[in-house]
Amino acid sequence: MPPATPDLISPRSVRVAAARRLAKRNFRGKDRLFLAEGPQAVREAAAHRADGRPTLVELFTTTDAAERYADIIGEAHDAGARVHLAAEEVIAEISTTVTPQGLVGVCRFLDTPFEDVLAARPKLVAVLAHVRDPGNAGTVLRCADAAGADAVVLTDASVDLYNPKAVRASVGSLFHLPVAVGVPVERAVGGLKEAGVRILAADGAGDHDLDDELDHGTMGGPTAWVFGNEAWGLPEETRALADAVVRVPIHGKAESLNLATAAAVCLYASARAQRAAGGCRSVTPG
Repeated sequence: MPPATPDLISPRSVRVAAARRLAKRNFRGKDRLFLAEGPQAVREAAAHRADGRPTLVELFTTTDAAERYADIIGEAHDAGARVHLAAEEVIAEISTTVTPQGLVGVCRFLDTPFEDVLAARPKLVAVLAHVRDPGNAGTVLRCADAAGADAVVLTDASVDLYNPKAVRASVGSLFHLPVAVGVPVERAVGGLKEAGVRILAADGAGDHDLDDELDHGTMGGPTAWVFGNEAWGLPEETRALADAVVRVPIHGKAESLNLATAAAVCLYASARAQRAAGGCRSVTPG
């Protein structure tokens, strides 16, 4: 069979313009739509449902990508998404990456009301307070997903969850666990405390050492880790809200850990403690 011909060839078309504007936060908020690029993100979006509705509503793909990822195209069709076979110039216009992978999806917002997070009685939560870098936000979300966290909360002082860099950095984890957004930090901490969750603020200048917390057996219960800005950490007023301010010990000569690395260490420490005998999670089968 001859190769398929793109049906969307003009970067100035109405459909392309509508998708392209989602690179800007104000338009994302107005339309309640965001972009997901690349095969991993689009695959996860096609499989995701929120409130009974498919998350993926539209997909732009080059002919090469349509052939290479035929299974993803099929999943998008099954989800009811409108699939456009687009010229490479169109994908380049929509994409926010230097080297587009040929697949750009338009997705519905999927954040979860904070009250629903609390109602689920979470055992492990990552709270992003004052996190401004979208790459960090997405990577911490990915770490939380990998560690088996029940939810992620972004405060109103943090970056937009649907920033294209944050979506890419999550590598599909955005579609895996509940994420609440725009929650004032006082409300986030207060609500989690009322739900019986211990609040630990991660800070390099913390009074408590993570190793000591693990040795003393204090990490097995429901826990929320609060992470701050990589450059200046957590404000004193946010630190004061926590039950304890915990530092990750530096055993070598490194000056510090970056935010995502510290988050991974903290979340995995809690996950391990919770899965141990006496923790609030069952032991993982071998």
